[in-house]
Amino acid sequence: MTSDSLKKIVFGKPLKSAELESEKMQVWKALPILSSDALSSVAYGTEQILLELATVGIAAFAFSLPIAISIIALITLLVLSYRQVIEAYPMGGGAYMVAKENLGMVWGRLTGVSLLIDYTLTVAVSISAGVTAITSAFPITVPYIIPIALILVWLMVWLNLRGTSESGTVFAIPTYFFIFCILLLIGKGIYDMLSGSMNMHAIHFAPSSMTSSLTLFVILKAFSSGCSAVTGIEAISDAVPHFRTPSVKNAKRTLASLGTLLAIVFGGVTLLSLGYGIVPDPHGHTSVLSMVTEQAFGRGTLYFATQIGTMLILVLAANTSFNGFPILASIMAQDKNFPRMFSYRGDRLSFHYGIVTLGVLASILLIIFKGKTDALIPLYAIGVFLSFTLAQSGLVRKWLRERVKGWVGKSLINGLGGIVSFAVLLIFCFTKFSEGAWIVIIVTPILLWLITKVSHHYDDVAKQLRIDIEHERVCTKEPVIIVPVAGIHRVVAQSLNYAKSLSPNVIAFYVSFSDEDEEAMQEKWDKWDPGVRLVVFKSRYRTILKPLAEFIERIDTHVSDKQSIMVILPQFMPKKWWHRLLHNQSAARIRSKLQSDKDIVVATVPYHLHE
Repeated sequence: MTSDSLKKIVFGKPLKSAELESEKMQVWKALPILSSDALSSVAYGTEQILLELATVGIAAFAFSLPIAISIIALITLLVLSYRQVIEAYPMGGGAYMVAKENLGMVWGRLTGVSLLIDYTLTVAVSISAGVTAITSAFPITVPYIIPIALILVWLMVWLNLRGTSESGTVFAIPTYFFIFCILLLIGKGIYDMLSGSMNMHAIHFAPSSMTSSLTLFVILKAFSSGCSAVTGIEAISDAVPHFRTPSVKNAKRTLASLGTLLAIVFGGVTLLSLGYGIVPDPHGHTSVLSMVTEQAFGRGTLYFATQIGTMLILVLAANTSFNGFPILASIMAQDKNFPRMFSYRGDRLSFHYGIVTLGVLASILLIIFKGKTDALIPLYAIGVFLSFTLAQSGLVRKWLRERVKGWVGKSLINGLGGIVSFAVLLIFCFTKFSEGAWIVIIVTPILLWLITKVSHHYDDVAKQLRIDIEHERVCTKEPVIIVPVAGIHRVVAQSLNYAKSLSPNVIAFYVSFSDEDEEAMQEKWDKWDPGVRLVVFKSRYRTILKPLAEFIERIDTHVSDKQSIMVILPQFMPKKWWHRLLHNQSAARIRSKLQSDKDIVVATVPYHLHE
């Protein structure tokens, strides 16, 4: 089986560029592909609120519902704001494009860096929470948290390398299965509430039972932890061009569906956790959602179905990032703000460099933080709320400048969105700083500096390569060709014939290590007489590279500015790969040395051995 055949089996057959439209997403596929991150936050959003409130006593859990309601209000505001992003920037890029065009390239780069960090953390958090769902249902798997997490990450990498359309079909079934299970869970909880079987008194505030240590700081800390439910909303605006036509209408419809579902599932699970009197597991081995499901359904078929659905949606939540990260990286690469290879599509029309890079970064995070969701959450959401703030600020400036129809209402929505996002960002940085948020606060400017250096590098390269097309012409003068030889054989003969077909100025270059060797080589060359002058250098230190470099330097001082130097390297290619280990590969070393030091053409003339 050839490597191409194996590649087709693993990743699928290559797709033509004309098939790009068929790879674009319909609404029913876009929802599971781009919304699974936000929808999956129900598995850990409520739990993070309760964990913070639990530090001052379970009586503080009564505040979980108003905190959840405030987060739902924030979700509504962001959905309205990002519908305007989609409409204003249908070419995609979301917050990055908004900030770049309205606030300047520096702010655009900062937004891009923030989102790339958030996408990476989304994969790590989603996968770790998915593994928690597995350990909740099957405690025997607790010792294998990191191996399971890494397997799931690279399963996502493989599926995404196969292409958007194929991965979307795979992801749709578990996403809709999870939505069905959660809606069924909420329905059962509401029935228990109405029938009186739920512990309703827990829902009502009882100020007298509140502990004295409940402070504004604790409430804000719980709020910032719960805001992990908001991440993922921006992904739809990044991927507008990847929707089927009409792309803007389909993207806005998907965003509205996401906002509605997210409000229902997040608010519903928070209400049920309060009603059932759930206390979170401080060790993190059993999730709050697992406890709520067990209270509603018992530990039967529906419980395990919901846990499996939760595990699947959490794993698939990483897929939002596997779409958002490569797309954003490709847009930034086109703007020279990221390495250029990230803009290239692979055989399956996917941005494979971005997909693999995201898999590597997420794996590193999971290993460093030992697959613990609680350890990763403090790093989470800073990037996305910074991008929210910059995107809304950029849109306000756009509306004030352009004064399009309805600009007043649009400015108010985006202005309020920007203020609220900035407030949440400050709360998150302040309340989570000592728990790990400082890492993101430090890493973000470092990455901003790095991509700025990348951009300056591309500008410098373009400046040095630019030519004056009116005055500069292509030189047609024949080059001086140097052919390093190690003896007289068929490979040398073939290389000299090729060199002579390009130019009459051909010089064979030989390095000897003794007087006897020099004399013997000169005698053989004169006898063979290929019509090419032989220059012999004697190397006192038994090296080839230094004498060749010195000879090229001498030639370079004598040729005219319009005449180039070319080195042709004879190289025989053994039939079997392991045969290459038996030879010194001097041609490869010469090529590497010359190309790193000189502005000369280096070519290889291969001669394949058949035995």
